Amino acid sequence: MKRQADRVAIDTARVIQSAAPLLAALLVSSATLVFAGESRPATPPKPGSPSQPESKKSSTVEERSAQELFRGKVVLLRDALARRKVDAREEFDKQVVLETPAGDLIPIVPDWRGRAFFQDERLRNRDVELIGKRQKGVPYLQVLMIFTFDGKGKRQYMDYYCDTCAFPMYEIKPCECCHGPIRLRFQPRDLPDYIKAKLPKAGGPVGQ
Repeated sequence: MKRQADRVAIDTARVIQSAAPLLAALLVSSATLVFAGESRPATPPKPGSPSQPESKKSSTVEERSAQELFRGKVVLLRDALARRKVDAREEFDKQVVLETPAGDLIPIVPDWRGRAFFQDERLRNRDVELIGKRQKGVPYLQVLMIFTFDGKGKRQYMDYYCDTCAFPMYEIKPCECCHGPIRLRFQPRDLPDYIKAKLPKAGGPVGQ
């Protein structure tokens, strides 16, 4: 029995010895895959800057810093041009622009928020305040928030709302939850603090 046990021990040792190179190769391969899968910055960090990617909070601050307040009325572009004695054809019939107090015409992007002005004539030809942003070299305004005013001049935040699901939306279409109807909603609300901080101290009109 002792001789048989010794033979088993010797055979086991030989198996382990022969498998060692394979195990080492597997470990090296696994380590290579782990390091290859790491998320790394697209460019090396500058001296003195944190090595970790910017936090979500920093990203939010950066996004807000690019936002501005625009005032005026959203109108059909063709109507605005006609008032300026510019003849335009039907290709401009559906295009809307923000007409500022200074008379500038700023075209609006028909995205998730700005599209409401293309769909809903109730939002046009009335005083509005729009929080949005424009990229350098691009005249189009990307609208992020829409404010209108009631009969007493009180500022109101605009969106669409499903009473069944208590679900806000930003363009005219069936509720994304129950697929039922939605309604135009106005809620008394002040401008965000990060926008108010950019306004002139005297509270004058924004130069847009």
